[in-house]
Order: sequence, then C-alpha cells, then structure tokens
Amino acid sequence: MRRRLKTGDMVLIAVLLLPLAVALPRLGGPGGPPEMWLTWVGKVSGILGLAMLLLAGAVSSRVPGFDRPLGGLARLWRLHHWLGFAAFILVMLHALALGLAAVPASLDAAVATLFPPLSHGALWLGWLAWAAMVVFLAPTFDFFGKPHYQRWKRLHLVSAAALLLGLWHALLLAGEAWPWWLLGIAGLGAIAWRKGVAPRRRHPYRVEEVVPLARGVVELVLRPEDSGIRHEAGQFVYLSPLDETLAAGRGEEHPYTIASAPADARLRIGIKDLGDASHALQRVTPETRVLVEGPYGEFFGRCFPERDMLWLGGGIGITPFVGGARDLAAGAEVAGQVQLIYLAKDESRAYYRQELEDIAGRVEGFTFTQHFSREQGRMTEAFLREHCPDFTEREIYLCGPPAMNAHLQRLLVEQGV
Repeated sequence: MRRRLKTGDMVLIAVLLLPLAVALPRLGGPGGPPEMWLTWVGKVSGILGLAMLLLAGAVSSRVPGFDRPLGGLARLWRLHHWLGFAAFILVMLHALALGLAAVPASLDAAVATLFPPLSHGALWLGWLAWAAMVVFLAPTFDFFGKPHYQRWKRLHLVSAAALLLGLWHALLLAGEAWPWWLLGIAGLGAIAWRKGVAPRRRHPYRVEEVVPLARGVVELVLRPEDSGIRHEAGQFVYLSPLDETLAAGRGEEHPYTIASAPADARLRIGIKDLGDASHALQRVTPETRVLVEGPYGEFFGRCFPERDMLWLGGGIGITPFVGGARDLAAGAEVAGQVQLIYLAKDESRAYYRQELEDIAGRVEGFTFTQHFSREQGRMTEAFLREHCPDFTEREIYLCGPPAMNAHLQRLLVEQGV
C-alpha cells in the first residue's frame, strides 16, 4: 500500500532540512582526500542529528488538533520514536567521522579532535548532550529490558537537557544561528507546553456512573464540571482519574476512545481490563473527579466520501463504531449506507450488541451484522460476500485486537481492497 505524503509531512521534512540547506553553502560538497570527505560527513550528520532531536521534541507536544495534518497521534508517536533513534545514530556518526578525519594527521590529533581541553566548551557541550541522550533513549529502546512506565516517563524528562545542551553546542559553532533558534523554540517549547501548560488545561469531569458491559469491561459515564470538550465520533482522550481509593493509575493519564455521540452532554468511555490502570478503573468510585485532555484523532476521516462504508469492529475496538452509531442515532448525516459487522468470540463478549441492534432498527441506512468466531470460525470472504456483497467497493474502517486487524487486512488485500 502507498501512503500519500500529507501537507504536514512535507512541512516537517522542510523544517528538518532547513539547517542543512542554510549550512551547505559554507560546507561545500564532499570531495578531495578521504579526511575532507569524512569531515563533510561528520558535519552533515551532526546537523541532521540535532535537527531530528529537536523535531522529535516538537512533535511530542500533543496539542489537540495538531496531530490531524500529520496522520494522527499514534503516527506522531511512532515518528517521535524513530526521529529520536535516528538522531542518536547520526550524532554517533558525527563524532566518529570527525575523529576518523583527523587520523591521517596523527592518532593524537584524532583524540584531541574528539576530546579537546576543557576550554573548548562548545565541544564538551556536545558530549554532555550525547550523554543525556544515552540516559533517556536507552530505556526507550529496551536496551536494559522493558522499563516501568512511570519511571520511564520521569527519566524521559532528561530529553529537555539533551535538547538544550545540543542547541547550545550548535549555536556556538553554527555560521547561521536562526534555523537553530527556530528549531530550538519548537522543540523546547513543546516540552514546556507538555509539562507546564497542558496539565493546567485539562477538563474536569465527574464519574456519574460505571456501567458494567461484560466481565472485565465497563463504560464510564462522565459529567463535565465546566463546558467540557467538543469532539467528533471516533476520537479519543487522555483520562486521568483522581479517585484516591484506586489501586493503580491514580493521577496517571491513559488514552481511551470516546464512545458517545458528539451531541451527548455526557462523555462515555468504554474500558476493558487490559492492565493495572484499566483494571482499577473497573471499580472507580462514582462522583470522583477525572481530568480529560483532548480530543485527538480523526478515525472517521473520509478518503472516499462518495462510497458506502463498512465498519469492522471487535473487542474494545468496537468503541469508535459505537460512537459513530450513536452519532447516526442522534441525527448525524452520512452520505450513503453504513454497515457495521461486530466480530466477537460469542454473544457474551458482544458488549454493545443490544444497543447497536436498536439503532439499526431506528436509523435508515445503518445495518448491523454479528459474527461470532466460536460458532462461525474466523471471518471469511464468503461471510463478507453473503452479508455485504459490495464490500470491495466500500470505504472500510476496522478496529480491534492486533490479530483480528492483521487477519482482516490480509483478507481484504487478497480481495483487491
């Protein structure tokens, strides 16, 4: 499958290459003896490495709405992850290439290039930035095993020191400083927003009701204390519960999909017991406060609005479709027909089955079909052909456990979708 570059992607690429484009006239091109070529590689890799590090900080801001031009928050997190890793590799190449470039002169010259007297403060700032990168990146890439989540989050704050030291290193050595000021403000400003401003902009809600849906699955009904958030169907939020009786997760933020219609005055969130925090939320105390940040995402962003839609949902991944169905029931207009196929192990694990059946009975153009793997086995082309004959011509959305998603993607691709 090919993914078209979004406008946001092109902006990020342009910003990433900006410091290099400004510096290239001064650097010239690679050529001449090997040491000159290595010097050029060392400088270019250093410029790109620091630009990637600062950009990794910038895309971590998690400002609601900022994620949409870049393909969603999950895609931004992956971009943040790999920008940080690539930055680390390029910074290592930067030091190695500059050291090797001095070897033809002498080994002492190579050592002095990498480890000059302490009076060469600009170079030592670079080493300090690298050391800070080692501290916060090693746990991120599981070099020492999988880290404890909250401990990892605290350790990740060292990234601010790495960005600051790396920026200082560049400003002292760069011929043109303005690109670094631009990237520095973006990267460090994002960290300041994330850790300083954003926590104060979360919306307070009260847990009005905890509705059991199945074993290990509840729906929280949240009542806003102020105006609350405005969202679209299928978006998600970060939820921080403040219930002091919780065994885990108190004050921690975790992402959950909104299952309510945008017109609903209450925020409804389906939560499955999948970890310590989500397990504790199965018994959160009614009327305790939670903080909500968001919304994020664009689950129902249409690429082919002229087509009918097919929704394939399973597990707790049914929640964006529940939000979409509730939106239709509230009077939302959608061009064409919508068919939802609910994949579950059996009837007891089809959490929202009755409500979805009721909506299908009331809303013209919305069809609801069930598929129980315990009785019918895995989803097949024959089942799709029987219940949705034109599925290859529809715009298809799917959300569920990873194994279900992978199976459906293979099945659909094999049918030319």
